[in-house]
Amino acid sequence: MQQEPIGVVLGNRESTPLEFWIGVREGHLLRLDDLVWVACTHQGQTVRYYGVVDRVSKVLEGTQFDSDTFLASDNLIPTHTAYVAHVTVTRLEPETYIPPDPGSPVYLAVGEALERALYYDGMVERGPEGTPRSTRLPVGVLRNGEPAYVNLAFLDGRRGGHVNISGISGVASKTSYALFLLYSLYHSGVLPDALAARTLIFNVKGEDLFFLDKPNRELEGRHQEARAVYEKLGLPVGPFKSVAFRAPPKKTAGDIVPDVESRKNGVVPYHWDLVQFCREGLLPFLFTDRGAMSNLGFLIDQVTERLRKLAERQKGPALLVEDWEDALGQEAAQVTFDALGKVQITSFAQLVAYVEYKLLGAEGDEEAKGDPRWVARQARGTLEAFVRRLRAAIPNVSHLIRGDRPGRPPDPLDGEAQVCVVDIHQLAPQAQMFVVGALLKDVFARKESNRYPGKVFIVLDELNKYAPREDESPIKDILLDIAERGRSLGVILIGAQQTASEVERRVVANAAIRIAGRLDAAEAERPEYRYMPASFRERAVILPQGTMILHQPEVPTPLALTFPFPAWATKASEVLEDNSKAALSEEIDF
Repeated sequence: MQQEPIGVVLGNRESTPLEFWIGVREGHLLRLDDLVWVACTHQGQTVRYYGVVDRVSKVLEGTQFDSDTFLASDNLIPTHTAYVAHVTVTRLEPETYIPPDPGSPVYLAVGEALERALYYDGMVERGPEGTPRSTRLPVGVLRNGEPAYVNLAFLDGRRGGHVNISGISGVASKTSYALFLLYSLYHSGVLPDALAARTLIFNVKGEDLFFLDKPNRELEGRHQEARAVYEKLGLPVGPFKSVAFRAPPKKTAGDIVPDVESRKNGVVPYHWDLVQFCREGLLPFLFTDRGAMSNLGFLIDQVTERLRKLAERQKGPALLVEDWEDALGQEAAQVTFDALGKVQITSFAQLVAYVEYKLLGAEGDEEAKGDPRWVARQARGTLEAFVRRLRAAIPNVSHLIRGDRPGRPPDPLDGEAQVCVVDIHQLAPQAQMFVVGALLKDVFARKESNRYPGKVFIVLDELNKYAPREDESPIKDILLDIAERGRSLGVILIGAQQTASEVERRVVANAAIRIAGRLDAAEAERPEYRYMPASFRERAVILPQGTMILHQPEVPTPLALTFPFPAWATKASEVLEDNSKAALSEEIDF
């Protein structure tokens, strides 16, 4: 069926090869984000222009004063409503930069025209046997109801990598969209070797992510329409199929149990033992503020190295030392001894006491000096500042770093679970920094040494805290490494923050896919959002929850899109009860 034009290229406004105006025909509708195309013949060569509508307006022609509008509404003066739209060109075929001719008919882009307007036709690659394979990753629904795609090659590291999501907390749906993106990666069939891909998610808010493996009952009720959206995107309706949950232990004596209230089974507690802490060189992640790094950086490195050597050839979980000769300090720390008379350090507090002895000497001796191999020629004031900071960490991390049980730190690359949720939301900020830093260091080191072949995705909210623009920290160094070298190693960062302007520039700049939900008005004018035209930045401050603006390298203009209601439960009350025999058996076993 022949398509009816939606309007014509206007002649009273300037047209260029990159933008033009449309006069919309009476009885038709043209909205923001609609895609259009127009064909013009220039000296025998036909050029097709594809574009997206980024501005629409109506004006009453034939009026001179504001009050004329009242006369026009009463049909007392002759007027005409002009309905016009501005189009930003996304593609020309062939690449001949000549403006479209005024008066040329303009059509809505549907079917093949829509695919060419958004470069979907180029989202294909050759498989191992030379067969074509689509790289279209579903990422939502366009305003015209059609699926929106990004080129997977710009997300998984082959031609680009990393995703950065910005938006106001509680309104922008940053975490929800990051999870939808992951769901699409694992369930669309587009990601090659998806079974080998692993994802590490840091849960920083509440316990909502502890139900990713449960179906959402709301899709059986008031959000039934979401099923049709999943079907349109080619995605199954259901929860994540393979998820592991890890949580810090409770700060209580006795058995180590996960500090989680809403879920009673399937959550494994995590902690590091003292030998792991020393051997892996995790001490710097307890010193994350700028003052510590500028004044104590050298001493931190020295103590870290001494602890690493001390832990060599030790199995743990307790750390054995034989050069702690301060009886008063040993008594205060309540240490024990092994069969050979070596001191057994079984808690983080005891480790701090031992380090204090090595740096400052025996307790109670005013003239005591530390071990020259540990103090690194630092002034006593610097040594005391170091010890003060280490002591302050005891209440925050002593339940995470311990010598009474073998360590069980989270290992997202081990086991069969594709997604590993690591809860840190109840931890003190210092403990959160430690967990994030320790895990990122481990994952990146293993990918760097090629000890894990599959892709690794890391979902981290509050990037402004871990990679701030101004301050320096060990975690920031790792995140910079991931942002700059992770793509080639197969480590992809899906980072989120309220304000991209407060995140290290290189972390944001290396993200090939940039997404924004609702933004603060002042934040929207920052240079970090210049990838959006002015009209998009204006809209970003009024975006409703669930609407995102997505920019990808291949498409020169951002796209406004929505994504379906989660098919997985986002809180305990949304869990669809499973009364199957297998589920009941699991509950009884627990």
